[in-house]
Amino acid sequence: MKRRVVVTGLGAVTPIGNDVPDFWQGIKEGKVGIDRITRFDTTDYKVKLAAEVKGFSAKERMDFKAARRMDLFAQYAVAAAKEAFEDSGLDMSKEDPFRAGVIVGSGVGSLSRAEQETENILKKGPSKVHPLMVPLMISNMAAGNISIQLGFRGKCTDVVTACATGTNSIGDAFRAIQYGDADIMLAGGCESCICPTGVAGFTSLTALSTSEDPLRASIPFDKDRKGFVLGEGAGVVVLEELEHAKARGARIYAELVGYGSTADAFHITSPCEDGSGAAKAMTLAMEEGGADPSQVTYINAHGTSTHHNDLFETRAIHLAFGDAAKKVHVNSTKSMIGHLLGAAGGVEFIVCVKAIQEGFIHQTVGTRQTEAECDLDYTIGAPVETDVEYALTNSLGFGGHNASLLVKKYAE
Repeated sequence: MKRRVVVTGLGAVTPIGNDVPDFWQGIKEGKVGIDRITRFDTTDYKVKLAAEVKGFSAKERMDFKAARRMDLFAQYAVAAAKEAFEDSGLDMSKEDPFRAGVIVGSGVGSLSRAEQETENILKKGPSKVHPLMVPLMISNMAAGNISIQLGFRGKCTDVVTACATGTNSIGDAFRAIQYGDADIMLAGGCESCICPTGVAGFTSLTALSTSEDPLRASIPFDKDRKGFVLGEGAGVVVLEELEHAKARGARIYAELVGYGSTADAFHITSPCEDGSGAAKAMTLAMEEGGADPSQVTYINAHGTSTHHNDLFETRAIHLAFGDAAKKVHVNSTKSMIGHLLGAAGGVEFIVCVKAIQEGFIHQTVGTRQTEAECDLDYTIGAPVETDVEYALTNSLGFGGHNASLLVKKYAE
């Protein structure tokens, strides 16, 4: 029998807030964290905007010596994980550390470190490469550093499924608890690749918006959408087996009840045109969670603001929801914080949990008018306040990775 899994802690570092309270306040205000890139000179770049994390200080969030042995994506992950851990009220002196695990992924790892050390090789020679280049760069060091910092000694892995990374990480952590591999899991995603290579690479792929208006750059489902805005940050949650959480008197935010993961087997960057892969992921999550499509109040869409994603995800929702598609509230958090790549799923899962907790569905900020086939309720113009019993979050990654999580209001 599968064990029940609940959410007991939340942690986030985002372009509109470096902890969950500030982030959620920004969400409720419709704050847009997109602005001109400050990390490097964009004179020769077509893309001028990104959603950078602002005012983050690693030494204020963790041991300074440890932080110096992490690149930015891992610092974000550790900061978010520590916030989630502290929010959960866990006391590791009372826990079996081998029953507590970490699944936190990064889609890219540290491109900026690869840039810096390549430049060192070219200008100064191979002997000048930083001795910690490899552990600073590789993506599994987010999960590894969280484990080291918090003493979690159980399953510790790094899921890498591009933009589906955070959602797959939470889904895999869900499975680990359901089937008895762990009682507690820290799960989510992190990313930081707003650097010359990251921006140039996605620009060459024609994936990024070239708009210079921060309020009209990330406009999911809008008829004028022309690409996503690169973002960064981390979203990490504490998942816990229900009886374990109850035994220690934990506050329970919500229950995670369903997970679907599929592949399109179609194209390296484009989702399947008919939406069938993403639709199956949603259907699997709803079937596992015992929810009929008509019971789902809210979908936090992948909603990247690219032509193909938004159109094909809309088709997927129609396939998965049938007649109920026109009644469900859909939005995209990326309209405010850009696309956090591997971190997107973790942060957007937190939005779903908070939506259930507070009965608040944010608007898709900046989106004004959709095209004919983008015909769902995308929460345009104003947020919606309503009871949310079930919320579904979608992530679709390059390579055809689809992942959906179904979250439910907790009840005994």
